[in-house]
Amino acid sequence: MAESINRVVLAYSGGLDTSVILKWLQQEYNCEVVTFTADLGQGEELEPARKKAELMGIKPEHIFIDDLREEFVRDFVFPMMRSNALYEGLYLLGTSIARPLIAKRQIEIAKMVNADAVSHGATGKGNDQVRFELGYYALQPDIKVIAPWREWDLTSRTALIAFAEQHQIPVPKDKRGESPFSTDANLLHTSSEGKVLEDPWDEVPDYVFSRTVNPEDAPDTPQVITVAFERGDAVAVDGEGMSPATLLAKLNELGRAHGIGRLDLVENRFVGMKSRGMYETPGGTILHAAHRAIEQITLDRGAAHLKDELAPRYAELVYNGFWFSPERQMLQAAIDHSQHKVSGEVRLKLYKGGVHVIGRRSPNSLYSEKVVTFEDDQGAYDQRDAAGFIKLNALRLRLLGRRDR
Repeated sequence: MAESINRVVLAYSGGLDTSVILKWLQQEYNCEVVTFTADLGQGEELEPARKKAELMGIKPEHIFIDDLREEFVRDFVFPMMRSNALYEGLYLLGTSIARPLIAKRQIEIAKMVNADAVSHGATGKGNDQVRFELGYYALQPDIKVIAPWREWDLTSRTALIAFAEQHQIPVPKDKRGESPFSTDANLLHTSSEGKVLEDPWDEVPDYVFSRTVNPEDAPDTPQVITVAFERGDAVAVDGEGMSPATLLAKLNELGRAHGIGRLDLVENRFVGMKSRGMYETPGGTILHAAHRAIEQITLDRGAAHLKDELAPRYAELVYNGFWFSPERQMLQAAIDHSQHKVSGEVRLKLYKGGVHVIGRRSPNSLYSEKVVTFEDDQGAYDQRDAAGFIKLNALRLRLLGRRDR
């Protein structure tokens, strides 16, 4: 018998899975359900989720649909971008970085409506269950978490549809039958996995891509853009200042047109299995390249190399769901400190799936043409100093060589 729950806040998309979960929670726990739908820039009309929730008996005051796009980019995407984080050297963490914000807002709503539980639609095989629940527990340690996919016996899409029909839950025509793949989207990326993508030898079918044109069909003429930064965050594109979410949307538009940001990846999930996914991160790919470029001329070598050592650890923490952990916050403090002088402009060429840095400038630049030139440096660098530098660094190697000769 399910334990006693008075009220639960459900992360609700309005789709088949979470609509079935909504009804199942009402039946299994005999509790009041509060729905929360986050607008993270996924590009879907969210009002149908409200109507569907009302149709299923949810009180209007217990239906939350929140526009979190600016908070998402400002407080989650941009801090992550400052770190240059790439999971397993490739993945820009588009799904991972959205989960802590959803968990945060869910807990806030639970406190507002005096709910004693929260629920999500993540399966027992994936990473998202971990990300959601680590977030819940970090923010409200004693909250009750209900994960239906780990409890119920509805183990297939056919069973979900049968349950929906039995309880008069509308099922769109495109949800009937087996889905060829599943998707998740937000302002940073779109991910696709499962079914037609499960064999890592098979090329991703073109119809899976929704966020980018095929690079082969992209314009034959390159497009040059400029991205401006202040203290590590992008603030303008081609001289036009923009809010964080607006700027990322603009870069997405540019990236889409040039087929930028496609990634076919077999990754190591936190729960232990390998999974093949296809990611489209057009604006994020441009932003990552631009940020690294402005750091090239504004960061000291020691700071830059330390950041490169920290980035994989940071990426792993985000991927595994430890956004609210003290170690991620410690890393963030160090990373943010490094960004105080990371301001300036980067010029990039976008062409057939590629992002090419072609220029960078900054009032805080550490690059000196006078020092680096192959022409007469007018005494800016005494090449004779290199001899002592090399001999000191060679000392231990020479001692080893003499001993082992």
